[in-house]
This record gives sequence, structure tokens and C-alpha cells, in this order.
Amino acid sequence: MLILASQSPRRRELLQAAGIPFQIRVSPVEEKHVAGESPEAYVLRLSRAKAEAAGLRPGETVLGADTVVVLDGHILEKPVDYADACRMLRMLSGRDHAVITGVCLISDSRVIQDSVTTRVVFGPLSDREIEEYAASGEPMDKAGAYAIQGLASKFIERIEGDYTNVVGLPVPLLYRMLRG
Repeated sequence: MLILASQSPRRRELLQAAGIPFQIRVSPVEEKHVAGESPEAYVLRLSRAKAEAAGLRPGETVLGADTVVVLDGHILEKPVDYADACRMLRMLSGRDHAVITGVCLISDSRVIQDSVTTRVVFGPLSDREIEEYAASGEPMDKAGAYAIQGLASKFIERIEGDYTNVVGLPVPLLYRMLRG
């Protein structure tokens, strides 16, 4: 049985859409970046911590995942408030950035980890577009303050890589890991 160590509705939706059966078991993990830690090392560390915190029972495989947005080497996590969401969206406007997700699977016999990076290009946004989008509330629990599958879809000019990664869980990578 696959155990999803996440409360993310997007991760649940992606697993359901892919026909991968799972149950949810979550224990809180502090998401704090360590100075000098690369974005990839950060998401790998957090994905493993989340999987470990959920606890492993015999016959289970626990899935932990963490996603960040990276712009010019700076990690953009979930905004703390409306102003922070606006700040992030202004930074992303008319620019490209990376979305990195770390995935960890823990079972009785092993731990498997990997990450995926997808490039996303935002079109230029006006102050009004930024303020209206931030006011919608959608950015508030999203890394980088946007949901590619939601209202922000109209701001995206192109992506290079895995779309499901940008939503929050790289399904093709996960499927390969589960099959292996």
C-alpha cells in the first residue's frame, strides 16, 4: 500500500488521476531552509523527512515530496501573506524560473530519492493582475505563490519539462520509482 505523507490536495488529485491507489498519513515537519543548502538538497531532505515522519508499517511504501520555486538561486516557498504573494509574483513577472520537487519512497527494504526540475516562463504581469490574483487567495498555499493548474494558468507562456512537477508531484518519475 502506498502512503502519501502530504496534505496537499494537488498531490492527491495527481495520484487519483494517474490511477495510483494510496492512503494519507501525515505528521508535521518543519520546513526550514539551511544556509548554504542547494534547492535540490533542500527538497530531497524535506521529502525524506516527511516520509519518515509519517511512519512506516510492514508492507507499506511511504511517499514524501516537497516542491520549491527557484528564481535567480533564491527559493520562493509559500507566501506568508497577501503582500508576500504580490512580492513573489512581481519577481516572477516576465521571467523564467525553476520548479524543483524532491520525491522520497521508503519501504521495508529501501529508501529511494530523486528530484525533477521544470523550467516555467511567466509572461509580464501588470500590478492589477498581480493584485487581483493575490486577492483571489489561490497563491497562499503554493510554492512561488501560483498554481499553474488554476487561475495562474493564463500567465504561463511555456514550460520546459514535466507539467505534473509544477503542480506538485512529478507523476512520471514517481511511477518509474514505484515500478523499480
